[in-house]
Amino acid sequence: MNRSSEADVSASFHRRLGKSAQELGNTGGRDGCPDIWELDNGDVAVIGRDLTRAYLPRLPEGAAVAADERIVIIPRSTLIAAKHDIPDA
Repeated sequence: MNRSSEADVSASFHRRLGKSAQELGNTGGRDGCPDIWELDNGDVAVIGRDLTRAYLPRLPEGAAVAADERIVIIPRSTLIAAKHDIPDA
């Protein structure tokens, strides 16, 4: 698949954006934790729940999900905690 913006799978995790799930109380004692990471090439990786099937039928007009993409949901607190680490431009 040719896209104008393709993820570089050789990029490595560089730094967490925001706080860990443990610090935010988002673990609930379960395996797997929502998280946001900046990669060494500047891209961002989001770790969250794959809820593609639940949200796909309700996509807003103009939004699309390719066959190799997923809709990933993270808690609002995870994104808010990362705000100070995300540059404005």
